[in-house]
Amino acid sequence: MDCVFCKIVKKEIKADIIYEDDRVVAFSDIKPRAPVHVLIIPREHKETLDDMYAHTNDLMGAMFTAVRRIASEKKVDRSGYRVVINCGRDAGQEVSHLHVHLLGGRAMAWPPG
Repeated sequence: MDCVFCKIVKKEIKADIIYEDDRVVAFSDIKPRAPVHVLIIPREHKETLDDMYAHTNDLMGAMFTAVRRIASEKKVDRSGYRVVINCGRDAGQEVSHLHVHLLGGRAMAWPPG
């Protein structure tokens, strides 16, 4: 498989790893859109949010547990942070491996995009 995120999981490509456990890996985005911009991905390749089914609810739980932990470690949990999941090209998903963006460290505008 030629997935850049899978290569990060396998340590074939270097990344600034922020957090990892047996289900997820989190690393700094290479094109940050906020002072804190971390990507949280499942170790298992899932192309989009549409590939998540009832039997993978525990994986989403693991991803959002990592979001909460990282937000606290990065000290954006009290001021606020944004969590974004893009699903498909038109939504802005550039890498076909499910990932959650954790953004914080500045005021966010609404609506996004």
